[in-house]
Amino acid sequence: MTGTRPLFLAGLTASLPIVMGYFPIAFSFGVTATRAEFTVLEATALSLIIYAGASQFLALALLSSGAPVLVSAFTLIAMNLRHVLYGPALMRQAGREASTRYAWAWAFGLTDEVFGQALGSLARGQRFSEPYMFGLGLGAYASWVLGTLAGAVAGGGVLDGWPSLSAGLGFMLPALFLALLLSILNRRQLPVTAVSGAVTVIGTLMFSGTTGILLGILAGALAGLVRK
Repeated sequence: MTGTRPLFLAGLTASLPIVMGYFPIAFSFGVTATRAEFTVLEATALSLIIYAGASQFLALALLSSGAPVLVSAFTLIAMNLRHVLYGPALMRQAGREASTRYAWAWAFGLTDEVFGQALGSLARGQRFSEPYMFGLGLGAYASWVLGTLAGAVAGGGVLDGWPSLSAGLGFMLPALFLALLLSILNRRQLPVTAVSGAVTVIGTLMFSGTTGILLGILAGALAGLVRK
């Protein structure tokens, strides 16, 4: 496949599984935000600017409970520090010849699921392409923002009659990311994945979810270096 346009469209197509997972979760976020007395504009702005999935629900809880803005900001930063590692990890897999001219733009879209999908494409032999990354990231980002807008416009009581659906939406993001990871997992990566998972669970049980994630990332990186 050659040319910028086909590669961009290929990225958009590859984003469809993410879109199907993102839109209902974002819709739920929009509903939750309006229930917490955020306006439609404020709820949509959170998705436009923060764009951090579960962290946005935490932001709602912190801000609604009266937590200081700085405390809320640093908490969200700590939860999302793992995203700093996604770009270097992806470029390492892509190889030194891969273009990074517009990385400042498409890197904004490197969520857990977009990273997993991009890494899976490289693992299946696809060459790295910045237009592909733009398409992949834009599809996911647009579905998240539009889902939030739709949920906020629908209002805080729209899911009151569907408690099972409301509860189940919370499992869609981790389930989607797990499916993407399983699609690229191989025997060589299994020990590193096991170490990272075990440390994450232990850190979460001993400290908190945020600490567990950070410790799991560090443990996985160190295990990968040792194995190499």
